[in-house]
Amino acid sequence: MLPRRYKVVIAYDGTAYSGYQYQDNGIAVQQRLEEVLAVLNRAPVRIFGSSRTDAGVHAKGFVAHFDLTTPIPPANLVRAMNTRLPPDIRIMKAAYARADFDARKDAKGKEYRYFVYNADILPPHLAPYWTFCHRPLDLKAMQDAAARFVGRHDFVSFAANPHRDLETTVRRIFSFTVKKRGPRVVFTVNGDGFLYKQVRSMVGFLLSVGKGNEKPEAVTELLEAATPRTARVQTAPGKGLFLWKVRYR
Repeated sequence: MLPRRYKVVIAYDGTAYSGYQYQDNGIAVQQRLEEVLAVLNRAPVRIFGSSRTDAGVHAKGFVAHFDLTTPIPPANLVRAMNTRLPPDIRIMKAAYARADFDARKDAKGKEYRYFVYNADILPPHLAPYWTFCHRPLDLKAMQDAAARFVGRHDFVSFAANPHRDLETTVRRIFSFTVKKRGPRVVFTVNGDGFLYKQVRSMVGFLLSVGKGNEKPEAVTELLEAATPRTARVQTAPGKGLFLWKVRYR
């Protein structure tokens, strides 16, 4: 029987994992998924993700694809996988996909959201998912700085070295908003793709702007310089970041 391709939407709490993709230093989300799929398929299964999230990063709408030689109706697959997966990983949706569908190559855009709790005290139940900042933040300055990221730029100054060859460090940001409600500050960025630690680097720099350590104009300065990232650009912690949505045609 020919393999059948599936597309799944996955949500996970990344606290206990070394990232989505296999790593030498811990358990990956991909590993847990493939262990379950191998049982259901009665043979090894390779799952291909739409992105590579870092250690501690979470996902609400991560997309992946895989082939099964033992076909299972999508609704049954969701139930079967969720029964066997740990509670911090869940299959939200499943569907049959075209035989040539590729979760990464076919993606047209991704949305990330980063959550910061700006107050004197961080409630314990938010600690795994919100980055804590007790210093006052200038919302308008951060919004001004975020808008400067929008467009097509070389983002080498806002990315870490992935230790692999890249064709280009140019990416397009469609939108970047910063909204505050009470102590909760939410950074939402949409783009055609992102470099290694790019979102966390951009948010880290916006926090520096919010604290008054940098001016909004510094974003333009660093983008135009297009030189490798320095200590001036701090990486925000992984726990505040969620891969929110992956867009396809």
